[in-house]
Amino acid sequence: IGSDWEKNTAAQASLGRTGQPADIAAVAVFLAGPDSGWLTGEQLLASGGLR
Repeated sequence: IGSDWEKNTAAQASLGRTGQPADIAAVAVFLAGPDSGWLTGEQLLASGGLR
């Protein structure tokens, strides 16, 4: 954490930071919950805007 790689990666992301476990956990909770019931066969990219 705090390495040159992480700083460079964060600078390239739209959100300006690297992802944390809680970021992916929030996506997993959404997908496991009733609010995702209308999604079918979608590919969701949880990248913080890093492409």
